[in-house]
Amino acid sequence: MMKFKPLVLGKSDLRLEDVEQVAVHGRKVSLSSSARKKIHTAHKFMLSQIRSGEVLYGINTGFGLLSDVRIEDEEIEQLQVNLIRSHAVGIGPYLNDSQVRAMLLLRAWNLCMGHSGVSVRTVELILDFLNHGIHPSVPEQGSVGASGDLAPLSHLALPLIGEGTVSYRGKLMSGAKALKAAGLRPLKLGPKEGLALINGTQFMTAIGTLALLDAEHLCDFADAAGAMTVEAMRGTETAFEPEIHSVRSHPGQVQTAKNLRFLLTHGGKSEISQSHEGCGKVQDPYSLRCIPQVHGASRDALSFVRGVLEREVNSVTDNPLIFPEAKKILSGGNFHGQIVAIAMDLMAIAMAEIASISEQRIEKLVNPALSGLPAFLIKKGGVNSGFMIIQVAAASIVSENKTLCHPASVDSIPTSADKEDHVSMGAWAARKAFKVLENTRRVLAMEILSAAQGVDLLRPLRSTKSIEKVHSMVRRLATYAEQDRSYHNDLVRLEELLASSEFKKFLKDIFAPSRKSKKGKFNR
Repeated sequence: MMKFKPLVLGKSDLRLEDVEQVAVHGRKVSLSSSARKKIHTAHKFMLSQIRSGEVLYGINTGFGLLSDVRIEDEEIEQLQVNLIRSHAVGIGPYLNDSQVRAMLLLRAWNLCMGHSGVSVRTVELILDFLNHGIHPSVPEQGSVGASGDLAPLSHLALPLIGEGTVSYRGKLMSGAKALKAAGLRPLKLGPKEGLALINGTQFMTAIGTLALLDAEHLCDFADAAGAMTVEAMRGTETAFEPEIHSVRSHPGQVQTAKNLRFLLTHGGKSEISQSHEGCGKVQDPYSLRCIPQVHGASRDALSFVRGVLEREVNSVTDNPLIFPEAKKILSGGNFHGQIVAIAMDLMAIAMAEIASISEQRIEKLVNPALSGLPAFLIKKGGVNSGFMIIQVAAASIVSENKTLCHPASVDSIPTSADKEDHVSMGAWAARKAFKVLENTRRVLAMEILSAAQGVDLLRPLRSTKSIEKVHSMVRRLATYAEQDRSYHNDLVRLEELLASSEFKKFLKDIFAPSRKSKKGKFNR
């Protein structure tokens, strides 16, 4: 487990990397004095408005179409409890613990900004859940992404009041039992606190943030897999020369071309490359020659997604919003997830393209007419089928991605008696993007296994220092195939490796010589 200094909320904006450190690596979280002050000031102002007799949506009124129903003071607490109970109608498999932890952090941070009216105690209990490892059971289905992620956030909130279920110390148990075991008291909800806990985009944003960080990492790995395939195919490096990319200048394309040049030349010319100098080959298939243009387009799309998520993470998405200095409580629609939904659809498309071109590189590797290698990457073909069905399996996953890339953000079904008549479907967009990300990781695992086999078939020739490092990493988990075996376990191990923090560090170290240099051929 990585070690980090505790994250203090309220000192600065939240970084996406902060979310990952808390969600994945268990970084502890606390409140700054300035955050406490903001929370308390908004809470105090809201209570004064209630005492003055103001009619305030969701505080002393019903919700949605029932917003015209006035709630008596003695029923305000019951209103908030009933809201959470009635809205906890999620269904389907539970999110994983990392995704739930990201939701808890984002929900706490949203409340820290001092526009929600909750008590300091409410935010502290959310942080207690994070720091004690109490993870509410949040079903993945049930949100349309407007009025926020109501159903999943309600499941997140139920254990705070001693209800619902949680995962704690490796066991599924009631929220009440977990609170008792951790020495914590359940919340007694005050005015608006139930609404403040469930209004917002934290479900889609949490899933999207963790998916984006993995997607950015996979772009680097896709470059490494592509470079190894270029080597195994004895492709030309000409297509990655800086002059070509300087006259188009899309940032992602330039970065990918730089990565490929580095991988294919770091540590001196590869013996594989030297073996086919003067062969007369001018151009490779698009899946090799256009790696910078395709991978780069995905990088640029992810750059847009990162900007959206960085802003959304640090935005207030509650409703109504409290502005103590202006002495206003205003109802609006910051909970609407349209911007996140569009970004998630774009991320799904970006990752699907990485998988699509990767599958085509696998096809070239197993095709002897194009690779010059033994058919299906196996020496004794016929009795052995080699990597034939690895390409078939990759094709099936790429086809699945195409279906998943149908945009969720263009759909809308009116809800809440037509009061909420345009919704974002951002929750489904985020879930789809996460699924496409997983699929893409699997296809890249298939490519790197195939490319490593191709490089081995060219032995005793050696590649560059960087590519040989990646090749060695593959071979620690999956040996060279002299004859047929089931490749399932090889692929599972590689997929798990690609998702691991250890591999992210490994890949960072691979590219470190290129990215430390401010001058030189890799930064031209």
